[in-house]
Amino acid sequence: MPLPTDEHIGTRVRIARNAAGLTQVELGDFLGRTESWVANVESGRQPLDRYSVITAIADQCDVDVVWLLGQPYRLQRSGGNLAHAHIPALRTAMRRAGLILSGHPGLIPQGAPVDLVAMAVKVREANTARQAANLPKVAMLLPPLIEDLNTAVLTMDGSDREMALRLLADAARTARMCLNQLGYPDLAWSAAEVAAGTATQLGDPVVMAAVAWDRCGALLHQASLRETIAVAEAALRDLEPYASARYPDRAAVSLRGALHLRCSIAHARGAGTKEDAWARIDAALEDADRLGDGWYDLERHTVFGRGTVAVHAAEAGVEVDQPDAGLRRVPYVDISAIPSQERRTHFGIDEARALHRMGQSPSAVVKLREAAAVAPYYVYADPMSRALVSDLVRVGVPSQASALSGLIKNMELIS
Repeated sequence: MPLPTDEHIGTRVRIARNAAGLTQVELGDFLGRTESWVANVESGRQPLDRYSVITAIADQCDVDVVWLLGQPYRLQRSGGNLAHAHIPALRTAMRRAGLILSGHPGLIPQGAPVDLVAMAVKVREANTARQAANLPKVAMLLPPLIEDLNTAVLTMDGSDREMALRLLADAARTARMCLNQLGYPDLAWSAAEVAAGTATQLGDPVVMAAVAWDRCGALLHQASLRETIAVAEAALRDLEPYASARYPDRAAVSLRGALHLRCSIAHARGAGTKEDAWARIDAALEDADRLGDGWYDLERHTVFGRGTVAVHAAEAGVEVDQPDAGLRRVPYVDISAIPSQERRTHFGIDEARALHRMGQSPSAVVKLREAAAVAPYYVYADPMSRALVSDLVRVGVPSQASALSGLIKNMELIS
């Protein structure tokens, strides 16, 4: 029996298709699928389990991909309500940051003078929570932090103001990731633009490239695939003199690799071919190897390194329907060595998706349950992990019935 979430997605596909004036045959022809496949999606018998397909439907029907997914999911368990409760305050703080960075006259500080050293500690705390995939904690920390940094930018000058700008860029980038994962793509874009505003004032090419990486992340969540590649390519051109110098800047090399990974996912989701996606994975792997096995870029948020290339390869493999190739693309890599629970959890979700597509459904349940054990809200609110669980229920996994039941309940897929 289809789960309610699948029925909702199917209903939205039917609404979008009808609004676009398309028949099931016409939408199926565009997707390279049959009329019966579209009918099964709309009835809830066939889940949508790849961003590439969801993106194609949204593009053809001219609807927002996030609406199609039904985000945000307001889960009651695992701190879900707590995370969403802080969104209005975060929206207000970011709106003020945008006004301040644009030089809007008449703005006054909303709080008392701040200590930049204390602010730096709080920024690190928020980023640590981000890398721990603790989205409720990130959402709780950010609103007062960004508002304090707004005060600092308004009241300070010289080197102190520059430090405040750097801290604001860091906090806004943390907000971008949190908002994307919670299902607020428009706010995530606003956060990326706040970070971009600070980068423009700082004029630092490394910060500007890091912010471009965040912009790409926001665009990917909105299925703006060609814009993702355009932003990444512009940043790659600006980085090239630093990354390819006789004595290359390691931060520039790291960001170059991270931007190639953004492009690989955009290509895998439909902006190019599978060959384009794999070429970008290979280019990123070359940069990871230049930096060495122990390199992971936490300072610039990307956590770029050999293991992170493997994370993206797994996702690309699922999207281009070559899941086994995705899992094998980066040999001799230890995912557990990646110093980011968020990245490890992302891999766990995509490894589970790959295993299911390879016919190893019991192993897929085990992997997804393991990921949920350490980052529950991240897994339970992820649209692709939810689609995976729905399909696992559809096909049945008798040997993992208890574990699958637990995932269903915690994702609140049934009332």
